[in-house]
Amino acid sequence: MNKIVLIGASGFIGSAILNEALNRGIKVTAVVRNPENVKISNADLTIVRADVSNAATVAEISKGADAVISAYNPGWINPNIYEETLTTYPAILEGVKKAGTKRLLIVGGAGTLFVAPGLRVVDSGAIPTEIMGGVKSLGEFYLDTLMNEKEIDWVFFSPAGSIEPGERTGNYRLGKDDLIVNDKGESKISVQDYAKAMIDELEAPAHHQERFTIGY
Repeated sequence: MNKIVLIGASGFIGSAILNEALNRGIKVTAVVRNPENVKISNADLTIVRADVSNAATVAEISKGADAVISAYNPGWINPNIYEETLTTYPAILEGVKKAGTKRLLIVGGAGTLFVAPGLRVVDSGAIPTEIMGGVKSLGEFYLDTLMNEKEIDWVFFSPAGSIEPGERTGNYRLGKDDLIVNDKGESKISVQDYAKAMIDELEAPAHHQERFTIGY
């Protein structure tokens, strides 16, 4: 049985991943800012309140885990989202490495996916100004830090351009660096299918020190 640490387990994507993991009998340590926001009660669930901007704290929590999944997000309406993402994610990475945990799976963003040769989503004009800080900072962490990381087996899993509540269909496509679009030119995925694919990757690793993506 897998034993994982899930950072950001009470958020939109994190809570879907939490449900998927527990439904498969995985033991989860859920790391959150506000434990009261986790509404699930399960014998395989341990809830921990922690500040993941502290690498030593992340290391202590991650010891003994088979993998860490991070759905960390400082909050889309947080005015300091750009700065906090770029300080906290390196701390998470350092902490997981210090713990000796072998795998780190990260809920990535779609901003660094390509929509055309040489043109990333973040530079295409498609990103609303109000969320650009979060999109840019996560993209910079991926491009400038994660892609140069050679010590740990990491994965950066980018969702489709639009990720929304929906059904767990199991009927989707996986890709690598290009935005996946349907025959209408739409890039979509349900959060339930995204969570399924993330836990599939946990249980049957197919990507190593690379990004992959998903879409219908």
